[in-house]
Amino acid sequence: MQANTFKVRVDALRDEAHGIRSFSISRLDGKPFDAYEPGAHIDVTTPSGVTRQYSLCGDPDQRDAQLFAVKRESTSRGGSSSLHDDVTVGTELSVGAPRNLFQLAPEARRHVLVGAGIGITPLLSMAYRLIRQSAPFELHYFARSEEHAAFLPLLARAPFAAYVKLHFGVEPDALDGALASCLADVATGTHVYTCGPSAFMERVVATAEKRLPEDAIHLERFAAEPTAPESGTALDAFDVQVASTGQTVRVEKNTSIVDALAAIGIEVDTSCGEGVCGTCMVDVVTGEPEHRDHCLSKAERASNKVICCCISRSRSPVLVLDL
Repeated sequence: MQANTFKVRVDALRDEAHGIRSFSISRLDGKPFDAYEPGAHIDVTTPSGVTRQYSLCGDPDQRDAQLFAVKRESTSRGGSSSLHDDVTVGTELSVGAPRNLFQLAPEARRHVLVGAGIGITPLLSMAYRLIRQSAPFELHYFARSEEHAAFLPLLARAPFAAYVKLHFGVEPDALDGALASCLADVATGTHVYTCGPSAFMERVVATAEKRLPEDAIHLERFAAEPTAPESGTALDAFDVQVASTGQTVRVEKNTSIVDALAAIGIEVDTSCGEGVCGTCMVDVVTGEPEHRDHCLSKAERASNKVICCCISRSRSPVLVLDL
């Protein structure tokens, strides 16, 4: 688990859309939250004991409270259902410090935010910051209907309304055309950010790639999707060496790097266990990882300078990690 956790109280609940509820929290010790950059997410341990990651969707410059929203999933394994069913105003929860793999690019001349459903959450925090900075941007929000669009009253009024374009009821066979229209006038220096269902994000990325370089397209996943291993062959077993001490441990076929290191007394913080949240990222000194995560960018994967230890493997007999 993530080491840096603390207790909070739920101060307000609000049903933002069909099946989507927001949670406003404050620290039990009365202190302000640490500063974070838009796009960050936190670990939330639910009353059922399950820990899940949720994007912060409030104003990142307001540190007396944090806001996150949860969609009730029909296939919930105890995360979203527990937060919807077991949490009331006054409930105490344990949360982690914000982490961010989905930041605004400081070099961007213009920002285009494209979200669907619950994917509006990290984009909303970005919009708060971009408005405060008077930065040029637009936010495209796709939802099944008005009833399924979270934070709609907020998005429909000033200062957000001038930047937001709503897209309701777009059929799957019309989505590519709608996205092409959203991105028709992107120019060099524009960065695109997308969050939502995996299939939706893939189509946003495919459309954006026709107009922008790979490193100008950013996305955030909520959960791991089935993924074929990268081209190349991961070894069934390999050694991991700790750069600071020279300790070496064998990672067997059905053992994760995290568990192998724990067996020799070296703890690596983890959370999702699926390569989504990035908690267990560690720098690679030497060796060639086989990346099986869902959070590193294509450029980060190609560099082989970082690995998600909860799920990824190695193509080289020895992987030296910066621990």
